[in-house]
Amino acid sequence: MTSRDDIAIEITPQVLLKAYSCGIFPMAEGADDPALYWIEPQHRGILPLDGIHVPRRLARTIRSAQFKVRVNSDFEGVIDGCADSRPGRRSTWINSRIRELYRALHEQGHCHTVETWLDGRLVGGLYGVALGSAFFGESMFSTERDASKVALVYLVARLIRGGFTLLDTQFVTDHLRQFGTVEVDRSDFHKLLEPALARSAEFLALPLTATTDEVLDIISRARVF
Repeated sequence: MTSRDDIAIEITPQVLLKAYSCGIFPMAEGADDPALYWIEPQHRGILPLDGIHVPRRLARTIRSAQFKVRVNSDFEGVIDGCADSRPGRRSTWINSRIRELYRALHEQGHCHTVETWLDGRLVGGLYGVALGSAFFGESMFSTERDASKVALVYLVARLIRGGFTLLDTQFVTDHLRQFGTVEVDRSDFHKLLEPALARSAEFLALPLTATTDEVLDIISRARVF
């Protein structure tokens, strides 16, 4: 389901959080479009926190520690990276209103970034919204091979350690499917969302000093075989 909001209606950070609690999120047609669409997909992507698959080659990359992973250190840089054009995508759904709203949520402690750095440069990352024990992934980017994948693995470890129960990816892509992302219909998503919102979780529970082995071990121990 999609609906376009009346441009005269003010969408505040509080309205945005309420929308997430109802399973709805905003998008724009393009960076220059001032309006937003409310999106409620019939089918929703989720990445089960007890079912993530980390490919062996990616695990080796993580253990090599070639990327430095930071949290909430460069929100603007992550938004810029997610909004940049890239091969196969000439436009972005991140407009000025999206930037303003999520910046406000970031300042309030609801919107978080996980960033990958290489030689002092931000080369990948993701951002999303934490509400209760649900994390709503919004977007990710990468300018170096595996940079966004590493950020995703670190995000999952952080969510597991913090007591989160739901990771919403919005949609299912080939990029996300390789990690175990599955598609559920709208009604099943709401059955997962309601209890997740009723529980508390802590995004910053995982120390920033966690080693690569500790991160991978957290994921391994959470897996249900």
